[in-house]
Amino acid sequence: MYGLVNKAIEDLVKEQFGEEAWDRIKLRSGVEVDFFISNEPYDDALTFRLARSVADEMQIPLADVLIAFGEYWVLKTGKEKYSHLMEAGGSTLREFLVNLPQFHNRIQLIYPRLTPPEFRVSHVETNSLRLHYYSTREGLQPFVCGLLQGLGKMFQANLQIEILQHRNAGADHEIFQLSW
Repeated sequence: MYGLVNKAIEDLVKEQFGEEAWDRIKLRSGVEVDFFISNEPYDDALTFRLARSVADEMQIPLADVLIAFGEYWVLKTGKEKYSHLMEAGGSTLREFLVNLPQFHNRIQLIYPRLTPPEFRVSHVETNSLRLHYYSTREGLQPFVCGLLQGLGKMFQANLQIEILQHRNAGADHEIFQLSW
């Protein structure tokens, strides 16, 4: 993953728990990077070690860390660093979600070595749709839930998320039923 992901984890931890907590998490994770360069790719294992270390240090489930990080990513990192891309996605939650399959195409112009997930939408209604999530990375379904929660907050929509299909149950991708 790119350094901007790791930097956002660092920022979230520092904001929520302080500098000392971040220092303990870095030590616990074995990450010896002094600062993350946003447009440099880093091994995915490093990012997962950081997330696991946050969970261990704060004594909370990893899924909760990933959900919180997904929400933070949309509401803080996305809005501050990529507001033009976020705005181009749509002016309503429905528009943004319908346009989500093309979102990473624009991101790849900035980060050409990105290995993005793939999103597809189906069953599109006025106040609901199904979001299909495909990724080569395992274990990020809670992060996607956090991203979706963040989008709901960004668009001031009361978003309900139901997971209809899981890869850990043998499916080839996740399906989220989204209603607002």
